Amino acid sequence: MVDQQNTRKRTIDIVNASLKRRYARERRFKAMGLGAVILGLLFVSALFVDIFSKGYTAFVQTHIELEVYFDPAVIDPEGRRDLDEISRADFRKIARAPLAKLFPEVTGRRDRLALYSILSSGAPYQLLDMVKDDIGVIGQTRTIDLIADDDVDMLVKGHIDRDTAAADRRVNDTMIGWIDRLEQLGLVKKKFNTRFFTNGDSREPELAGIGGAAAGSFYTLLVTLALSFPIGVAAAIYLEEFAPKNRWTDLIEVNINNLAAVPSIVFGLLGLAMFINLFGLPRSAPLVGGLVLTLMTLPTLIIASRAALKSVPPSIREAALGVGASKMQTVFHHVLPLAMPGMLTGTIIGMAQALGETAPLLMIGMVAFIVDIPGGPFDPSTVLPVQVYLWADSPERAFVERTSAAIIVLLAFLIAMNTFAVIMRRRFERRW
Repeated sequence: MVDQQNTRKRTIDIVNASLKRRYARERRFKAMGLGAVILGLLFVSALFVDIFSKGYTAFVQTHIELEVYFDPAVIDPEGRRDLDEISRADFRKIARAPLAKLFPEVTGRRDRLALYSILSSGAPYQLLDMVKDDIGVIGQTRTIDLIADDDVDMLVKGHIDRDTAAADRRVNDTMIGWIDRLEQLGLVKKKFNTRFFTNGDSREPELAGIGGAAAGSFYTLLVTLALSFPIGVAAAIYLEEFAPKNRWTDLIEVNINNLAAVPSIVFGLLGLAMFINLFGLPRSAPLVGGLVLTLMTLPTLIIASRAALKSVPPSIREAALGVGASKMQTVFHHVLPLAMPGMLTGTIIGMAQALGETAPLLMIGMVAFIVDIPGGPFDPSTVLPVQVYLWADSPERAFVERTSAAIIVLLAFLIAMNTFAVIMRRRFERRW
């Protein structure tokens, strides 16, 4: 009897020790999992903080407030008010005159050119646009905030260290003195940078914007959505509801699953070979970009749509067939409306993925330098990810700022699209 009790006690002790070890392993596993999650969040947070710290200043732009006299002798000496002749006038002289008046001590040609470089090369066009909008300003004096050069902008925003040796910075001591004097007079202002959202690309950072790239992304996604959604949904309905189960449909399903894992640059090579070289479609156009992204997103959309169809309970189909509905009526009147929220969610996620793609669009020429904002899917354009790629390769510090700002805008679009997908899924999700 005593031996049995001792044996039972030893067994219990062994079991308890085993439980303690298992619970300890479980706690360690949970701790490692929690640590991995925290580490991932820290890395993502560090990335976001770095992007925002470098890019948020791009949403403001430095301007110089000047009293500009629209001299008729320079703009329209003959007084004909012909816009074609006015467009050929020397607006640089009009923009530079207020600076020369503020700094009369600057007389040398080289010094004057350095003084005038405080203003952006786009300042004369800013004045020209004012005259085109209101020709009555000719002969008047207006207080205008003219765009400052990118180096001046970086200095005012604190991105250029004044204590650095003069040979190692882009702004010399003389120009710093001029900027300080303008700041003392209250003529240096930082305003919200609307041109960043409305302008196309430019060699000058202070004039560069994402307007052209955003329009290109819009037309590209519009073509992608118009093609991928109906084709993907139709293919999913056929494969899930109507296709016979044989080796051919199995082969199609395997290929669809494999295509979802193909690197995106392969689709770019396919688009280059087929749409541009074979069919002769325009290079660097949203139409071709949309076709390429359609090929890339179709597998994902078909898989998501089939999953949404599978989630509809068989009882729905049986009930519809039981009351005399045909197979077509059952699918399109009962199953498809219930599966549509899941399909839309998959479509939105696929569009978000397409919005962030760069490699396939580089292969079809959407890496071109495009200044004009495209007016349609046939016009040459670029897209937001490619614009980020182009600016990231530029040496100017101001382009580093705009690269990060473009990434912020792109992330905002992606987060908005994914949030909309989550809201759609939760709102229309049916629990069976």
